[in-house]
Amino acid sequence: MLLVVWMALPLAAQKPYTVVLDAGHGGKDPGAVGKFSQEKDLNLALVLKVGELIGEQYPDVNVVYTRNTDVFIPLQTRADIANKNNADLFISIHANASENKASKGVETFILGTEKMEKNLDVAMRENAVMKLEADYKTTYQGFDPNSIDSYIMFELMQNSFMDQSLQFAEQVQKRFVGHLNRSDRGVQQASFWVLLKTACPSILFEMGFISNPEEERFLNEKASVAQMANALVNAFGAYTHKQAVRKETLAIDTTAQPVPATLPVDTTKHGNDTLTTRNRDEVKSTPTTYYALQICASRTPLDPSDPKLKGVPCEYRQVGDWYKYYAIIDTDRNKVVEKQQEIKKIFPDCWITKFEK
Repeated sequence: MLLVVWMALPLAAQKPYTVVLDAGHGGKDPGAVGKFSQEKDLNLALVLKVGELIGEQYPDVNVVYTRNTDVFIPLQTRADIANKNNADLFISIHANASENKASKGVETFILGTEKMEKNLDVAMRENAVMKLEADYKTTYQGFDPNSIDSYIMFELMQNSFMDQSLQFAEQVQKRFVGHLNRSDRGVQQASFWVLLKTACPSILFEMGFISNPEEERFLNEKASVAQMANALVNAFGAYTHKQAVRKETLAIDTTAQPVPATLPVDTTKHGNDTLTTRNRDEVKSTPTTYYALQICASRTPLDPSDPKLKGVPCEYRQVGDWYKYYAIIDTDRNKVVEKQQEIKKIFPDCWITKFEK
């Protein structure tokens, strides 16, 4: 059994991590229409399943829906819901359509103007829903979704969340293409009003083409909805995991933590492992480098039986606002590498991290 010296950091009062799930269209706005289904229904079915899985796998995450029934929600209201709830992530779900019935595949959009002309038709189609609102020009400050001139404003924007949005978008595409074998249309930039007005990392995900007969059948199958929801939740887990690790690295590298004269003994068991905080006199003056496989992170401590840990013996350390969970901890990096493939069968997105104590 590996005995590690831990110093718990105080957990600051922190709002729960909030993800806003946005089912595109709804009510009087059907979105794209296929041979036997409507986009608004596909979007809602997937959003509800994603929310259900996040609730099961990440109980500490606050899930907010822009709609959970078949109702019409204005574009600006969708962004307002995210902002009023101080969202940490905004996910807008849609289905694509094209006059070319052979068009297929998944693509994930972030806000941006790169290749604007290429994706202008998609942006115009999604933004056009604002015209269903009374006096929409007042609400949207004179913006005309069908006028190319109106999109000049997007070129002048400054999006401080672009990098994070891109990171999440890449995780989504990775899982749909690599795990579900869907055709890859890539991560794209486009001028979507709902992304422009949402003050957090955000994406608009196109799950497939309702205009393609084969994809329309796929999108309507319950098994497919479950698979797609699982892929999105896995992408969410990998994205939030990496954000947490990035914060941890900064804390370790740049923050000097005061060490009290005596540390109380605090033993917490997870599986077969034990973490112990020991008297300062027993701590070596020279820091020791440890390597570990981080498997997940949580804003609240997890019980050893929590399904998020999947029965894997693990240890945790509290860093700032996060509890980080590790399946393997050793001073020998090679030993951690040897175990990584085994742990990856259970936690595909686990990776090696290091820290000093």
